[in-house]
This record gives sequence, C-alpha cells and structure tokens, in this order.
Amino acid sequence: MSLPFHLVPSLADASEGAVVSVEGDEAHHAVAVRRLRVGEEVVLTDGVGTSARGLVSSTGRRVFEVTVSSVSSAPAPSPSVVVVQALPKGDRGELAVEMLTEVGVESIVPWAAARSVAVWRAERAAKSLARWRSTAREAAKQARRSWFPAVEEMARTSDVAALLSSVDLAVVLHEEAATPLTSLEVSATGMVAVVVGPEGGLTDEELAAFVAVGAHPVRLGAEVLRTSTAGVAAVSALLARTPRWG
Repeated sequence: MSLPFHLVPSLADASEGAVVSVEGDEAHHAVAVRRLRVGEEVVLTDGVGTSARGLVSSTGRRVFEVTVSSVSSAPAPSPSVVVVQALPKGDRGELAVEMLTEVGVESIVPWAAARSVAVWRAERAAKSLARWRSTAREAAKQARRSWFPAVEEMARTSDVAALLSSVDLAVVLHEEAATPLTSLEVSATGMVAVVVGPEGGLTDEELAAFVAVGAHPVRLGAEVLRTSTAGVAAVSALLARTPRWG
C-alpha cells in the first residue's frame, strides 16, 4: 500500500531527525478529511526533486508535524516533455491535465487556438488556470511524483511558435500528416514539445507558423483522438522510446 503523499513548500532543511510542519489546506485535508493520525508514516515532497519519509508526530486543525526518518533526491526527468494543450470545452481541460501529469510531463501550456471552443477571458481565465493548476498538483500527488509539473500562463499562437523554436524536438499532432509519430528519433536528453490542437483542428496558418520554426507535423494512427486524450497518447508513445520508460 502506498504511503500518504503530501506537498510542502520546501525541504531545504530536512534531515534525519528533523521536524517538518505541514500547514494550510494540505494539512486540513490530511487531518480533517483523511483522518491522519500520530504515528502514521507519510511521504513529503517539495515538488522539485526532494522527498522525505517520516512519522507524524503531532496534528492540529490545519497543521501536522512529521519527524523525518530519511531524505532522498531524484534527478529531473530526461528528456523533459512540454505539452501545448489547446483549450477544450467543458471539463475536458482538467481531464487532459490530470492524465498528462500522471504520464509524466514537466510542463503544460494552455493555448488559445483559433478554433478553440472554450474562451478564457478576465475572471474566467484566472479561475480556469487555477483549476488546471490544482488538478496538476493533485494528480502529481496521486502519481507519487517527486517533480511536479508546471501549468504555465495561457499562450497565444506566437508564444507557442517561440516555445517550439527553443526545444530539441517539436511535434504537432495532425490527422492529415504523412509522418507517423513513431518514426521520429527521440533523444534521451533535452526537451520535447507536443502540440495538441482544438476540437475543430489547427488552421493552415497555425500549422504553417509551427512548421516554420522546425516543428514536425505527425499522426498517431488511423483513429482521430479527442483533444483531451491525444496528448497523453502521444507522450506515452514518445516516452516508451526513451530510458524514462525503459
């Protein structure tokens, strides 16, 4: 059985025998909802590679303390994967974020594509971004990740093109592409970017902008996947060909 897994702001001072406090909503959920008890073993992580195991030594309404028994560090995943996710309708955005986090991406970029059904503006944009970030955080805990993914600010097409120009391998999922995704060589290091278009598909202008900076239009297979599931299928296919899934 997996141990309870909790995110803390920092483990910089954590060492064997040290006491780490977990506070706020994280502690409230553990103590009030999950009924965490003194003597229970847990794992804490800072989300940037460091984890600590220990026993709960005290609990309060919105706080609990852990006496550390061991500390470990995990290297950053390589290659790292960033997914540019066009804004889908309804709650499919959170579904995409959840699955992408569980499969191991390092960064998720919400993209306001020309044919995106959903539109993020003003207050709705802030709330939607907050939901994506909350979803990623909870999914990372569920997946027991030492490195939590970043959910970036919403990007425009020009921002996406700039990002694609800076990575080692950029692919754009497109149902009419002649090149299969699995035909591309994936390095064991560096950064890979995957662009997932909206329900209505990419415009010719968007595709041209991405190809102009070196991105490869690719297809996954004969089937056309939903925008909320295409990203996780593509990332899985890529990671299966790297040491990360070796």
